Amino acid sequence: METIQKIQQVFGDDAMGIPQIKEWYNRFKDGCMSVESDSHFSRPSTSRNDELIYQVQTSVMQDCLVTIRELVEEVGISTGSVHSILADDLALRRVSTKFVPKLLMMEQKQLRLEVAQDMLVSANSNPEFLNIVTTGDESWVYGYDPEAKAQSSQWKHSTSPWPKRARKVRSNVKVMLTVFFDSRGVVHHKYAPQGQNINKEYYLEVLRRLRDAVQHKRPVLWAAGTWQLHHDNA
Repeated sequence: METIQKIQQVFGDDAMGIPQIKEWYNRFKDGCMSVESDSHFSRPSTSRNDELIYQVQTSVMQDCLVTIRELVEEVGISTGSVHSILADDLALRRVSTKFVPKLLMMEQKQLRLEVAQDMLVSANSNPEFLNIVTTGDESWVYGYDPEAKAQSSQWKHSTSPWPKRARKVRSNVKVMLTVFFDSRGVVHHKYAPQGQNINKEYYLEVLRRLRDAVQHKRPVLWAAGTWQLHHDNA
């Protein structure tokens, strides 16, 4: 096992599979010092037939995190052959997961699609619709400790969706952020003081500050009295 570990440390992904290392180790141990393979010696196959392609495809579909080295050991072919099968025959490439705020269920995605379509209809029927709306929400802002992207890379087809995972990792350090914005940018934002209860008194103070921000940053809308508030989906 020590010999296998040393070979893998030196050659990395280019190292031959464990069965081949054991075979050569036993040959040298028996006194055969020739590095030429006998005609009957089982060398790593460099061929790419349908059976080998199917084995590699099955392994990747069962575990999309499988590594080149693991495929070499499992299928018993060379590293170059595995690379060729993955890239040329299966059209796969290894990619890292994308960071997204949340991982949504299908029902949540469908609801967001329906809301977006309703908003699109309203915007198309009234060109000024999006320009008069100020929207906002609150969210806890946590510390981050994301996993390295290389640690979560996996195989995908060129036509399959990019893998995703949630980036936000909850920590002991957090603060409540309230932000309001419109089509031209952020109108007002506020971080709640540590230990602040989010009650009606605090919310009224936030709305007063928002009103003053609209008056100073959006004077045309303020003078026309046409701006609308859409806050926290209400």
